[in-house]
Amino acid sequence: MDDDPSVLKALTRLLGAHGLRAKIYRSARLFLASLADELPNYLILDLQMPEMTGLELQQALAREGIRIPTIIITAHDEPEMREQCKAAGAIAFLAKPVQDASLFAAIEAARRFKEERSR
Repeated sequence: MDDDPSVLKALTRLLGAHGLRAKIYRSARLFLASLADELPNYLILDLQMPEMTGLELQQALAREGIRIPTIIITAHDEPEMREQCKAAGAIAFLAKPVQDASLFAAIEAARRFKEERSR
């Protein structure tokens, strides 16, 4: 989820090229509304979004008892925000421009996290 259409398009293409299916949401509100249908395996969030930040979305999910492995991407790599996101359950915090290797390492960590939780 990102508010920049070019970032969404690039991420979708990158994930698709590696055989991963991505579902795109242009806002946290739309994502939250979709949760009645299915929970994603993991979530890639931009930290700075309109309406609700990535951190606020993580906190909203936690309040509902929903735990989705989350990867935060941001153009503002601030140590305090990084710690707040990790405390809210983010498994990775990546600075833009995101390096492919870092993103796929974070996705693998999300996959492992989900697998361990389902045992």
